[in-house]
Amino acid sequence: MKTLLAATAALLTTSAFAADYQVDAAHSFVTFEVGHLGVSTTVGRFNELEGSFSLDDSGKSGSAELTIQSASVDTNHEARDKHLRSPDFLDVKQFPTITFKSTSFDGETLTGDLTIHGVTKAVSFDVEKVGEGKDPWGGYRAGFEASTTIQRSDFGISYFIPGVTDETELEVFIEGIRQ
Repeated sequence: MKTLLAATAALLTTSAFAADYQVDAAHSFVTFEVGHLGVSTTVGRFNELEGSFSLDDSGKSGSAELTIQSASVDTNHEARDKHLRSPDFLDVKQFPTITFKSTSFDGETLTGDLTIHGVTKAVSFDVEKVGEGKDPWGGYRAGFEASTTIQRSDFGISYFIPGVTDETELEVFIEGIRQ
């Protein structure tokens, strides 16, 4: 019995424990960049998102889930945003959410299933931890930035290629509150 207790205690003290976080939507953003007519870059963001992530104490293992409301797309141009919501691009009536669910994380690369426009593909994000610590309200927060490049045609969105580039850069800025 003493051996079992000693082994259990040793396992508990050497194992990394996971902390669970809820995404703070007021301090988190998903942005995208696409080329326009070969002369400029159009930048946009999604204004409504929610999610969660878990991270072990070593920072080398974890998981993440994110849900974005497609209709919240915002490029600071009302007519363009309306077109982006249409069946030519995001088709938000048929596909109201964009989702990501991780399958692995090694501390630097977050890999998982990204679903856009009803199509799911495996993607990998380069991840950088911004920081973590106590907040002024008695909570504990952690923040990350992640980036990847996708081909929008891989997700069934091929309207106006090459006028609007197929290559789309995604950047995710996440701040989570430990639960």
